[in-house]
Amino acid sequence: MAEERPERALQLRSLVTRAGTVELSLAEVEVPEPSEGQVLVRVEAAPVNPSDLGLLLAGADVAKAEASGTTERPVVTAPLDAGAARAAAARVGESMPVGNEGAGRVVAAGASPAAQALLGKLVAVAGGAMYSQVRCVDAAACLVLPDGATAAEGAAAFVNPMTALGMVETMRAEGHTALVHTAAASNLGQMLNRLCLEDGVPLVNIVRSPAQVELLRDAGATYVCDSSSETFMADLTEALRATSATLAFDAVGGGTLASRILTAMEAALTSGAAFSRYGSTVHKQVYLYGSLDRGPTELRRSYGMAWGVGGWLLTPFLVAAGPERVEAMRRRVAAGLTTTFASHFSDTVTLAGALGLEALAAYSRMGTGRKYLVTPNA
Repeated sequence: MAEERPERALQLRSLVTRAGTVELSLAEVEVPEPSEGQVLVRVEAAPVNPSDLGLLLAGADVAKAEASGTTERPVVTAPLDAGAARAAAARVGESMPVGNEGAGRVVAAGASPAAQALLGKLVAVAGGAMYSQVRCVDAAACLVLPDGATAAEGAAAFVNPMTALGMVETMRAEGHTALVHTAAASNLGQMLNRLCLEDGVPLVNIVRSPAQVELLRDAGATYVCDSSSETFMADLTEALRATSATLAFDAVGGGTLASRILTAMEAALTSGAAFSRYGSTVHKQVYLYGSLDRGPTELRRSYGMAWGVGGWLLTPFLVAAGPERVEAMRRRVAAGLTTTFASHFSDTVTLAGALGLEALAAYSRMGTGRKYLVTPNA
């Protein structure tokens, strides 16, 4: 039975101003009546993913953020440097809703059978604008959560699980047989490790501290390389030799890590081989899919001529994969929601709490083990 539809609800917004700042606030928005194929979701949980921070913060300096407004309706203002302001120029003056994904209860539905079938169901949605108390979306965008699952367990059912699956699918489609992944102790990294163990895919995990090495080893990872170690390049080369991995997904982006991975791949491929001035003929590929380091990507060419560095995004991958493949991936995520594709959260905040300066500083650092969950209706 449908609940009474609220007329207005709160939504977290991000505004780039002409003064060169980002203004974060809660806006009261009108709640629409679902059309025939739409449903109205009362959002109970939405994760803060690294992919949300670009829209939310637009590259602002969070260390210089200032708070105003009230406890219930906080306002945060943070400055943009010249480069960030140029990159966000098209956004100036447009208040934008934030939040890629989330989960909640369907409280109203349009007349179509597909929409009506979701009424009262707990669903996960990747519809954007999910840092909202209520969200109106197409019924086709909803993933019904398994019986017994909670909104918190389903909140991150799209971005990280589909990214992990997309990486493995890309590996297979491009003819590679093993993977390298950086920032591997993250929620996504741990998920990818479980997926590769399940599918028998050799995975080389690159982390940034001895504690993260132990975390992944305890989770069953075979190959874990610490980039802070003096023996990192030797360890990485040996792991690449053992796995024959020639495809890497790099969440760091800036600095020399992508170049070092290619160098180690080349060393692994040419070990014991006859000398060639052009290096190995086996193609080595690194895809940048994150920007933990926002500096320039530095390529120090010492890996022959058969290599590539490019960008990889989930949405273009899903479009290219086609609806049948995507639906199969969604079914697999639903089946493994609390196992292979489980997400873990260290902190929970309300919509207003997400704009607290302490919370904002914490989740904007994207630190391993500090993943935030927003509860819009708490």
